Amino acid sequence: MGSFSIWHWLIVLVIVALIFGTKKLRNIGSDLGGAVKGFKEGMKDANGDKPNEQVTNNTQQRADDTIDVQAKEKQNP
Repeated sequence: MGSFSIWHWLIVLVIVALIFGTKKLRNIGSDLGGAVKGFKEGMKDANGDKPNEQVTNNTQQRADDTIDVQAKEKQNP
């Protein structure tokens, strides 16, 4: 009773196809595939453009910019 069988999923697929139509589902699928492809290309470009030395220098610069702050306890009158 906890999991769905293949027949349940087929019925759901048929209902979704009847509601939205196969053309609209195909368009949604191609749009989603294009978005995933664009995301992967963007991630590859972002990782390929920066050499490791530049990333290391930026990390070291951020570490040097830290500010030490002393915390004081609040005194109750």
